[in-house]
Amino acid sequence: MATPYVTDESGKYIAATQRPDGTWRKPRRVKDGYVPQEEVPVYENKYVKFFKSKPDLPPGLNPTDAAQPTQQQQQKIPGCGDSDTAGLSKSAKRNMKRKEKRKQQQQQGQDGDADVESVSNAVENVSISETAAAEKAKKIKNVKKKLRQVEELQQKVDSGEIKQPTKDQLEKLGRAKALQEELEQLEQDS
Repeated sequence: MATPYVTDESGKYIAATQRPDGTWRKPRRVKDGYVPQEEVPVYENKYVKFFKSKPDLPPGLNPTDAAQPTQQQQQKIPGCGDSDTAGLSKSAKRNMKRKEKRKQQQQQGQDGDADVESVSNAVENVSISETAAAEKAKKIKNVKKKLRQVEELQQKVDSGEIKQPTKDQLEKLGRAKALQEELEQLEQDS
């Protein structure tokens, strides 16, 4: 990434840039001979430089000849195995065989999958009906609790314990009829 330099009558600057969080960096003055850290080449010792400059092929070998496989390399040795598993270790070959066996078993097992699916669907339906009944029971209990709270609030208002009911309390009292209807509906369904 090259640093964007801006040249002015007063000198050279690194332009203002925006940080990832959205804030801005100030423009920075650059002195002559300064090289930004990003552009400084990575240090390589003499051995690394030597091996990088060393050719991959032996001296005198033409690169086009090296790219073409010889006739000996193309011939397969009988009984030596497939080309797919040629460079694999024993454990890797074993794993490949296991995968192939699993695939074969899955293909054979697809016929029996229809029976398994029908049984699993039946089990799911039974568990769904049990959870639905539990949910209805919870809902009935919740509605009864709300009705009880409304009745207690009504008693407090009638006895004069609460002289000025708040807006929320008035709304709660207004919902009493709807809660009774909902409770009757839930009890009929179950």
